[in-house]
Amino acid sequence: MADNKGSSSLGLAVSFLIGAATGFILGILFAPASGKETRQKIKQQAAKTSEMARETYERLAEEAEKGIKVVKEKTQEGIEAIREFLEKKKEEYARKSQEKGSTAE
Repeated sequence: MADNKGSSSLGLAVSFLIGAATGFILGILFAPASGKETRQKIKQQAAKTSEMARETYERLAEEAEKGIKVVKEKTQEGIEAIREFLEKKKEEYARKSQEKGSTAE
């Protein structure tokens, strides 16, 4: 379930960035300005968009890292629970085997 949240957040962030960049570029291209001014504005917006994308990526990477850590911890807890369960069953089996062996004598 957490995986769906991460992928939907990523999709939303990417969609937002693409929409913002497209809207800005279209606005600049249709605004009355010289070619030099237009290129400068596009360059500045590209730098801003790049920075936003980098920050979004870093946040998502941190969240993914946290998620991986939680999964590792839960997996280890599960493994320990299985070991304890198997050890108890092994002891019960050994005890029952001893009881059957002593009643057969």
